[in-house]
Amino acid sequence: MTMSKCYTLVIKLGSSSLVDEKTKEPKLAIMSLIVETVVKLRRLGHKVIIVSSGGIAVGLRTLNLDKRPKHLAEVQAIAAVGQGRLIGRWDLLFSQFGQRIAQILITRNDIVDWTQYKNAQNTINELLKMGVVPIVNENDTLSISEIKFGDNDTLSAITSALVGADYLFLLTDVDCLYTDNPRTNPEAKPILVVPDLAKGLPGVNTSSGSGSDVGTGGMETKLIAADLATNAGVHTIIMKSDIPGNILKIVEYMQAQDLDTNKKQKYQGDLSSLQDKELATLQSLHVPLHTTFIANDNLHHLKNREFWILHGLVTRGSVIIDQGAYNALTRKNKAGLLPVGIIDIEGTFHELECVDLKLGKRLPNGELDPNTPLQTVGRARCNYTSLELSRIKGLQSEQIEEELGYADSEYAAHRENLAFPPH
Repeated sequence: MTMSKCYTLVIKLGSSSLVDEKTKEPKLAIMSLIVETVVKLRRLGHKVIIVSSGGIAVGLRTLNLDKRPKHLAEVQAIAAVGQGRLIGRWDLLFSQFGQRIAQILITRNDIVDWTQYKNAQNTINELLKMGVVPIVNENDTLSISEIKFGDNDTLSAITSALVGADYLFLLTDVDCLYTDNPRTNPEAKPILVVPDLAKGLPGVNTSSGSGSDVGTGGMETKLIAADLATNAGVHTIIMKSDIPGNILKIVEYMQAQDLDTNKKQKYQGDLSSLQDKELATLQSLHVPLHTTFIANDNLHHLKNREFWILHGLVTRGSVIIDQGAYNALTRKNKAGLLPVGIIDIEGTFHELECVDLKLGKRLPNGELDPNTPLQTVGRARCNYTSLELSRIKGLQSEQIEEELGYADSEYAAHRENLAFPPH
């Protein structure tokens, strides 16, 4: 197989891909095939990161427990047992090929500071330069609900954005996205290419839930991950996990397509006709079925810091702005947020904590119109606390010192601390 362009690839594996749902025994054959595939990709010049679930599932098996307990402390203890066994299993398999690996355990708390976020980015990139395969997992030993990513689909999308990956592979128990659950609906049709996820997926039912009881994800979480990753400029692929070697065929196909150059010309037309055309192409080239979510182009995908603000941080409250402020914040030469554009504040937060930006309607008396629904439009890290912003909302910047007795900044939030989704 000849490959011309080398990619940075993130491969996400769910618990059901690594652990048998009924017996909780490891799927060593699948893991071995994954290792072989990753080693082949590395030898072809690609950089590969694995995002691996399975710590809790492995812990359940190790401790001879039938089901996941409900109490957090028990789950964390099981994760502590399982994570060590899981990384040991990966290390043993990769060592057969002389391939070095590194374990990286992350919680959202680890990237709430921009410096920490950059440090995580630098560490993973340095490992890739060293020829090491990083294996990333959420640190379930320490995570609590407030700092969890929620599932490893989300973690894999954040990891992809963190390292500027070219492709994110989400391995699951179906070969691609379907209009409905193919197990229960024989009329379900495959969705093989999604040029713009922001436009939605009309006629597609993704609410059938997780495919197994050892994992936390389902198709809905994969669509969320695809949305996050494509907004950061990462092409995202859903494929079946039981034949990992198909990744090699799909990567070769993607190189031939050269999506970054040809995607606008290639994917014109309505969604239905695109599926028929893509199916015919895949069949003629003997490429396995998979779904490709096309990344946003360079003009519209999120920059590194914007992605961190939108998806790396936890919000602590909300700042409600008017239409004039929103227009100024989202224009090409975006401005900082001035107090005069703020209508109201929700919640309690300190300076530089992350808040949601909500668009509201200002009444003639300056108050918030309670009859107009609020729309969340972005996020910000504010220069003032919620209490301070409540006092200076609607004021001109030169009035801040008069109201507070000091003025740390003329802006409620600097423009580098503002982020808005590309769509």
